[in-house]
This record gives sequence, structure tokens and C-alpha cells, in this order.
Amino acid sequence: MPDKILFISYDGMTDPLGQSQVLPYLCGLSDASTEIHLLSFEKPERYSSGRALIADICRAAGIVWHPHVYTKNPPLLSTLKDIRTMRNTIARLHKEHGFSILHCRSYIAMQAAFSFREKGIRILFDMRGFWADERVDGKLWSLSNPLYRMVYGYFKKQEKKWIEASDAVVSLTHAAASYMLGSFNLSLQRVHVIPCCTDETLFVPQAGERQAPFVLLYSGSLGTWYLLKEMLEFFVQLRVFYPGALFKILTLEPASYIYEVSDALGIERSALLIKAVKRSDMAREMAGADAGIFFLKQAFSKMASSPVKQGEIMAMGIPVFCNEGVGDSSYILNTYHSGVLVKTYTDEAYREALHTFRNTVFEPEAIRSGALAYFSLAEGIRRYRAVYDSLLG
Repeated sequence: MPDKILFISYDGMTDPLGQSQVLPYLCGLSDASTEIHLLSFEKPERYSSGRALIADICRAAGIVWHPHVYTKNPPLLSTLKDIRTMRNTIARLHKEHGFSILHCRSYIAMQAAFSFREKGIRILFDMRGFWADERVDGKLWSLSNPLYRMVYGYFKKQEKKWIEASDAVVSLTHAAASYMLGSFNLSLQRVHVIPCCTDETLFVPQAGERQAPFVLLYSGSLGTWYLLKEMLEFFVQLRVFYPGALFKILTLEPASYIYEVSDALGIERSALLIKAVKRSDMAREMAGADAGIFFLKQAFSKMASSPVKQGEIMAMGIPVFCNEGVGDSSYILNTYHSGVLVKTYTDEAYREALHTFRNTVFEPEAIRSGALAYFSLAEGIRRYRAVYDSLLG
């Protein structure tokens, strides 16, 4: 009989994140010896258009998918409702299937699942990051609001309990793992570092159309954490070094959101190429870029961040400009000679980084080799398998 594992995610599989950072792992982990069940919460508008695709992927991999509806409003109360639904569903599914491991992706899943440890089920806390601190650092929760202050305090207490009592903890970065080992009653054997991995079979270097004398690339969301204004200011300085340069932005965000910022900086719209791209087409659209870029806000919670785009850009053999203080990004960049660090958000710092870039030879093959060494999806699957084996053993 195969071991049965329930993977619990408050993120939807019809979301881009689910397709890039959940399903590829689970497809690799599902085999004759491991029966994977997947409980996810899907946004209605994305579920209606994407459920057939996800169902086909799960069916082909032998994954049993249990989708539920994600509710957004009212704030907090809707989350409490979803947690109750999640907990009741876990109880029902465990009664039917008898799981050996509950693999909990982040804090909401843990809130629903942790009590099942009393039933003898192993709990894997795949924490991703310091979720409560991310809400505060990202200004989604204001600690001046008594309600949010209470919720924050509650989750920080839960965080300590979950880290210290779970059967295994997965961190995205060595920086966060080191912090936890020094701050909690957590043994080295129970913490595992698995970064956000990149599908090296999808992100493969290829010939790209030459669209400008220099193409700067950004890919992915432009939400709470990414510093759009600062990246556009960097692009202004880049055009001094490379006149006629193009900033190619591959995102699902509306172009109007980007133009609102770029117009204020005096960047002509013809210098920006903004495209919404399916995941399957990303490598083709990224090909031909001279450098990638990502700037994230620096905060306590960001020590646990592993930007997906860093691995994807490196897998394409493209060097990247990034800022300091975000997870293991600086270490990765320096170790694999895969780009240039930008020290501060000033024109002088931007020019310094561009001068360094211009006088440095980057080897695409070496950059891709670094991605395969650090971000390989195959290696990520191997590490998750080792965690499963340790819990099952």
C-alpha cells in the first residue's frame, strides 16, 4: 500500500504561484509508493477558467485534487471561515484515506491542521516565510489597529509552537533557518532548506529576437513587495549607459499601473514593453534579454524570501541586478557570479552598479549551471522526498 500524504495549500492551483511552486513538486513526488492528495482554495474567477488544466495535470500525475472556494470578504472573518472549512475537510479526508503526513504550506494550513498531530499524523510545516511579519512589513496589517495587533500576537505565539513541535520544518533560505535555530527550540535535524525551485526543463536558454540595443527584463507580479518606482528609476540610469534600451516587463499586472509610475518619471511609453505571458511561453519571451532585475523591500520578514524570478532568470543564463537584504539572494549572486548587487536606491548607486556590469564578463553557461546547482526542481523534489522518507521512517 502506498503512503498517503495530504498537501494543504491556502493558495490556489489555478493561481500562477500554484502552477509554478506547488504542482511541479507534487508531480515529482507522486509515484507508486506515495499517494498525494491536494487540498487547495481556489479564487472563483481563476477556477472557472483554469480548473480543467489543473485537473488534467493532477490526473496525469496521479494526484487526487480536492479544490475548495477561497473567500476574500469580509477581511479576517472570511479567513476564519476558510480555516474552519479546511479543518473539517482534513478530518473528513483523513477518515476516508488515513494520511501519514499532513504537508502544510504556510500558516493558514498549519492553523487548520496542527491539532491532527494528536491523532498520530506527522506534521510537516512548510513555512515559506514569517507570514505574520510579512503582513506587518507589507503594511497589510497595522499594529496601531487593536484587532490586527491581537491577530499578529496570536500568530507569533502559534509560530513558536509550530516551529518547536512540528515533526519537520522547511525554510526557503539558510538565513531564516539560521535565525530559527538561534531563536527557537529547534534541532538541526528537523529543519530543512529548500528554496523556491525552477523547472530547468521549461526555462532553457534559446535564441531570442533582438528588440533593442539593450533589453532589461522583469518577470512576475508587481505586488506588495516589489519596488516598481525604484526599478524604473534604475532603468532611467541604464538608458544613459545604453541609449535606446528597452524595459521588457512580463506580468499579469495592468499596464496602466506601470505607466502611472513611468509617466511621472518621464519615461516614454515606447521604452517599455509590457506583456501578459502564460507560464509555458515565459522562456521564449525572456530569451534575448541582456539582464534581469528585481528590487524588493527590505524588512525582517524578507530574510525568509526566495524570489522565484532569480532562479528563472539564472536558468536562462541571464545576469541580474538585485538589491541586498533579501533571503540568500546576495549569497547566490556572489557564489555563482550571476549579476550585480545594487547597494542603495540612489542614482549614484545605480550608476556604480551599471559601471560594474559594463566592465564584467558574464558567462551564460556558468550562470545557468549555478541555477541548476541551487534552484533545480529535480533537486528540490529530491530534498522533499528525503523529508518524507525521514518522517515515514
